[in-house]
Amino acid sequence: MGIDLNSMSRKDLLALQTNVATALKDAEERERREALAAAEKAVAEFGFSLSELSPDAKKGGKTGKAAAKYRNPANPEQTWSGRGRKPHWIHEALTSGADISDLEI
Repeated sequence: MGIDLNSMSRKDLLALQTNVATALKDAEERERREALAAAEKAVAEFGFSLSELSPDAKKGGKTGKAAAKYRNPANPEQTWSGRGRKPHWIHEALTSGADISDLEI
């Protein structure tokens, strides 16, 4: 390539850094498009589309973390969405006679 970085000014080096970052993003995007086109062509040979073979297509896409529905009154930082296993503090509250609706946010 032949660029003498030692002889370049700080301003020129910063400009070069910006140009390289932009060129890298462009190259990555171009390669991503090329890879997608190649993958679409490969699955089309078998009579499928990429969306049919994607694991997310079966699940309907990934969902984010569920919003908290219950809060520990003794420690407000502890919350539970109501999904999955009940936290220990929920079990303790329920066995001590609390109603689940008392813990709702």
